[in-house]
Amino acid sequence: MTGLIAIYRREVAAYFETPLAYVFLSVFAFAAPAFAWRVGRLFDTGRADLSPLFDYMPWLLLVLMPALAMRAWAEERDRGTLEVLLASPIALYEMVLGKFLAALSVASLALILTFPMWGAMNYLGNPDNAAIATAYLGALLLAGGYLALGQALSASTPNQVIAFVLGAGACFLVTVSGAPFVLDALSAHLPGAVAEALADLSALARFESLRRGVISLADILYFLSLIGLGLGLAMALIDARRGGGR
Repeated sequence: MTGLIAIYRREVAAYFETPLAYVFLSVFAFAAPAFAWRVGRLFDTGRADLSPLFDYMPWLLLVLMPALAMRAWAEERDRGTLEVLLASPIALYEMVLGKFLAALSVASLALILTFPMWGAMNYLGNPDNAAIATAYLGALLLAGGYLALGQALSASTPNQVIAFVLGAGACFLVTVSGAPFVLDALSAHLPGAVAEALADLSALARFESLRRGVISLADILYFLSLIGLGLGLAMALIDARRGGGR
């Protein structure tokens, strides 16, 4: 695991040596409460809970996680350092996992920045803290799934902007596959069983279950599978470039 730790430290340092992490954390720290207060009318609900925050959390993560993941491999390819990295005595899975865990650590820090809102709810009333904790778990798992997909698509191009667009598009498709307007459109052209199967692939539906305070093994396995799929695809794309330059 020495190689994984080395990659993890390298990537965390890289995030904070550039404005990326600071901009990301600042945007998240501003946008999350703004959506909850201004759009979700947090203090107008008359309830001591964070439902308005988690109502918009998937859409916020959908945009910001690909932005965090876009540099993972695209920057290596753009700078021509990918082949040097692949020639090092570090296993490919350690590289991929180290980059993923570094990005997930930054995402976790962003979620922690919203904890004062949780404290405010406890000061103002008696919220269901177990349900809020479960919602945060769901947000972290959802962020992990988006980051894994973003890393995979970052491995497909040396251009970070393209990596961001591809990552955001993939996350959007995974998110809305179970949305009512999508299901209504699909049910008109596909058998009901197929439409229901596509609905089960929706990250939004799985997150909604967790944000209600319901921990299901099926939901946990879904997110872990999504992360595994993204990281596996990233490994396959990077391995295919061994000896291939940019």
